Parts: sequence; structure tokens; C-alpha cells
Amino acid sequence: MKKNIWIWNHYASNMYKDQAGRHYWFAENLKKQGYNPTIFCASTIHNSNVNIDTGSQKHTTKIIDEIPFTFVKTPSYFGNGRQRITNMITFYKNLFSVSKEYAKKHGKPDVILASSVHPLTLVAGIKIAKKFGIPCICEVRDLWPESIVAYGALKRNSIIAKLLYQGEKWIYKNADSVIMTWEGGREYLMDQKWDNKIDLNKVKHISNGVVIDTFDKNSEKHKIVDSDLDNKEYKNVVYAGSIRKVNNLGMLLDAAKIIQNQGKKDIRFLVYGAGDESKALKERCKEEEINNVLFKGRVEKKYVPSILKKSYINILHNSSTSLDKYGQSQNKFFEYLAAGKCIVQTYSTGYSICDKFGCGVSAPIQNAEEIAKAILAASSDESKNKLMGKNAREAAYQFDFNKLTEKLIYIFENVNERGNQSNEPVRKTS
Repeated sequence: MKKNIWIWNHYASNMYKDQAGRHYWFAENLKKQGYNPTIFCASTIHNSNVNIDTGSQKHTTKIIDEIPFTFVKTPSYFGNGRQRITNMITFYKNLFSVSKEYAKKHGKPDVILASSVHPLTLVAGIKIAKKFGIPCICEVRDLWPESIVAYGALKRNSIIAKLLYQGEKWIYKNADSVIMTWEGGREYLMDQKWDNKIDLNKVKHISNGVVIDTFDKNSEKHKIVDSDLDNKEYKNVVYAGSIRKVNNLGMLLDAAKIIQNQGKKDIRFLVYGAGDESKALKERCKEEEINNVLFKGRVEKKYVPSILKKSYINILHNSSTSLDKYGQSQNKFFEYLAAGKCIVQTYSTGYSICDKFGCGVSAPIQNAEEIAKAILAASSDESKNKLMGKNAREAAYQFDFNKLTEKLIYIFENVNERGNQSNEPVRKTS
């Protein structure tokens, strides 16, 4: 049993604050199984001006719910410019001395789980694990630079992109095991033509997920009071998320307008969230007399389970990119599953969970006409709509963090220092 687990996630400081999130839930379940997880994260809390004081040291440890969070000293930053890059580099550099000091006091880890977003955390994980003589498992939750290229912020053939791709390949080659949150991770490596240099057998898949018990408790404890949502005269299509240019909610307005023009008066869109596009979209609705869209404003996170459970359809929408072919793993999608309501996805993906479990309708191409058709299809047959909702709830149990942690433990127990994984089944821990 590899008992001492170090989990590295630059932005896990948010998980300390919220007592929720992927690595918090992994750690929570690992504790139940007899493991000793420690989460290492930056002292800065993303999207805030909070920087946890480490005093004269390069780190400080705080414990919450018996889970140690070690905060690595990093400089404050604002926005996504040079200050944030400096913050990332500092986190990377300080991990080396912090790891040495922490190991002296608490003992070295049996395995390091180094998680992106940015790749420097993975590089540090590989290098430090080598010094300790232990395996490093690299978890990739965001493809750098592929995601930047896919969104058009970086040209594929630029010098920077080429350097980043080389660094990415180095990580996959030197990690003892690789976890990807999309099912198509191996396909991605083959598309990059790296499969002749990287052992695809060490590439594993553990998606994001949901804690169903917590989701259900929150839906009861924090019930939203909303006369529009509770009005059963309408089939309410719910969007819950940010309202920014990247979310492209203008396309949903286009779809709503098509449905309105077809005389479907019982279908209505409720938009929960805030962002810098809200004002412009509201004005557009007024100017174009789009009357079947209501902007409900920002709601506290704790009310989201209640909102999703009260909808008729939950709509999953963001800008479609070339990355969709490798699957999906948006956090909100798994909350949609737990809500047990039909899901409309405004784009199609490879390895589709919606298709596999029959829990919703996906637009084959992301445009207003196809989105409108998908919504109409999902609302035209009451019994079919309910069956898709039932299927969604059943599918959610496959992505509960209890089950996902079992997959993680299997990887921990079967990876060795050379990066080979045995085929022996993992022994159950009590």
C-alpha cells in the first residue's frame, strides 16, 4: 500500500476555501481508505486578492477536515499577464525546497500526483519524484498548448507553440503514469504522432465527477425560491454558468428566437449567471423582442443543485472546438447528470456520455438551427424526456467520487518507479 500521497495542484487553494473540488474529494475518499494525502497548492487564491501568509517560510500547512493543505509561497497577481506567469514560475521553483523541507519533517511520499492546469507543476513532479526514488503520476486536465491553439490564442506553427509541444511530449514520456480527464487521451497522443515514443498503456482515464450525496443534501438544504423556475406551465431550459464572450450565449438567443418564431410558447430559457456580456444580451432581447429568455442573475453556488433539479432541460453550452473529439469532462456536466433531468448539449463530442447512457440530445453541429432542433426534440415527448432524465441520474453513479477514487487507488498501487504497471488486481484496503 502506497500510503503517503502528495497531490500537487497550483489552484487547490480554492478547494481549501470551498471544501470541495476534484482533489479535495479525492483526498477525502483516500482518507477513508487508509491513505495519508497531502495537498500542495499556491498561497494565492485564484480570482481573488487573498494570499495566505506563510510568514518567513516558503510554505505553511493548514488542516481542514483532517486533510493537510500545504500552501507554497507565491506572489500575488491580477489578470492573466506577466504577474500570473511569475506566480506560476515561483510555485514551480519553490516546490523543490518545500518538498525537501516537508519530507524531512513528515517523511517522503510514496507517490506524487502532479496535476495541471499549467505544465510546470508536472515538470516539478517528475523531477522531484526522481530525487525521492518514487513514481510520479501526471494528471492532465487541460492540454497545453493544444487548448490555447484550439481557441485561436496561439498559432500552431509558432516557435512558442513548438516549444510547448516539445515540453508536453517530454512530460508524457517521463511520467510514470498519465491520467487524462477525457476518454480520448490516447487518441490525442496518436494524433500528435507521439505513440511511437510514448507508451500508450500508461495513459489512463479518470474523468471529473460529482459527490452525489453532497449534491442531494445541498439541493434540499439550499432550495431556491423562484416563481419562474417553479412555473410548470413552461418547459424551462436552464443555463447555469458565466456570461462572457467565450461562452457565446448569443447563439442560445438565436436558438430561442427560432423556437419563439415557430410559435412554441411553452418553452422558455432561464439563464443563471453573470458576466460582462449580460447587459448587451439583455438589450438584444429587448430590441429583437426575444421574450422567451429570462436573465436570472448570479446565484450562490449552493443553490445550483436545487435549480438543476427543478428544470425541464439542462443545457450544456460553450464554444465548440477541435478538442471536442477527445471527449468531455466539464464539472457542471456531472452535476447535470446528478440532477436527473434531460440534458441538451449544443455540440457533439467524441466518447459522448450523453449518447452512451441515453441521457440527452446533442446538436450534431453547433449552430442556432441545430440547437433549436435539439431542444424541440428533447421537449416533444414527455415520456422520452423523463426517461433521459432517469438515465442521467443512473449515469451519475458511474462518476461519483467514491468510484473515481477507486480508479485512482488502482493506479497508485500498480505503478512502479520505472513507469510500468502490473496487471495484478489491486488489493482492497480497509
